[in-house]
Amino acid sequence: MRLQQLRYISEVARQGLNVSAVAERLHTSQPGVSSQIRLLEEELKVKIFERSGKRLTGITEPGRLIIELAETILSQAQTIRDVGAQYANESSGTLSIATTHTQARYVLPPTIRAFTQRYPGVRLRIQQGNPTQVSRLAAAGEADFVIATEAVHDFAELVALPCYQWNRCVVVPLDHPLLAEQPLTLEALARYPIVTYDFAFTGGTLINKAFEARGLTPNVVLTAIDSDVIKTYVSLGLGIGLLATMAYEPGRDQGLVAIDAAHLFEDSTTSIGIRRGKYLRGYMYDFIELFAPHLSRQVIDAALHGLALRSGAESPRGRHRAT
Repeated sequence: MRLQQLRYISEVARQGLNVSAVAERLHTSQPGVSSQIRLLEEELKVKIFERSGKRLTGITEPGRLIIELAETILSQAQTIRDVGAQYANESSGTLSIATTHTQARYVLPPTIRAFTQRYPGVRLRIQQGNPTQVSRLAAAGEADFVIATEAVHDFAELVALPCYQWNRCVVVPLDHPLLAEQPLTLEALARYPIVTYDFAFTGGTLINKAFEARGLTPNVVLTAIDSDVIKTYVSLGLGIGLLATMAYEPGRDQGLVAIDAAHLFEDSTTSIGIRRGKYLRGYMYDFIELFAPHLSRQVIDAALHGLALRSGAESPRGRHRAT
């Protein structure tokens, strides 16, 4: 039994039994993947996958257990490599962060600036997407951690640590009639076409719940993952923009006015999601603490290992300064 064989069966399950996709992703040949899987099955004397001819059609019951154990072994093997790298050179390496556009564009820059000054030898990689996409990257071990507001708690593989709270604003052109609505209401918002985030009106979100509680159906005409795209289309007159307060910059967003909407919606909490069992290098702890000062190494380790801390030790420290 080899780690390569375990990596193959794990990736086959992850890629929906598509051996060609596995071969492409792992930079090998399809026959090579199939051959190694058969060798592993012969060694274990049990079928991991169901087949129809040469095509994989399902995962057997023992196969599911084997794949689960394989993923644990692969994770531990990576941890061993990370420990070695940590002690070989504690001030160099890579840090891969999966996050949304709003976090990357409006919240993370001060943290990244401070981090790169402290660790010039660490190469940073930022992967962007919607909350589900970036959470999936961290859950699969393809990013060191995820920073997002939605979806992080939906992945059992991730431990979610709350970082800060924020709320929303409505952006409109300078002469928009909504500016005369005092106070701003959900009923008023529902009268206009809305441009907002693509995750904002999926079931269970705070925005969706707020409108549903008032029996309102908002007219969402365009969604995007990029706050700047939302503001662009608001400027073109497509609708009013509903976005995170920190995504509005008066100096740059000329021609647009922000109306505070915090009284209409519950606060949202941005979290860092870390894969369970993940080995964090020293500079990873430092990055997290730079971003969320209340998340000390002790708090992070306690959360990753399921240890209890005194009440409030993991609570976000109020609203982000950009809100």
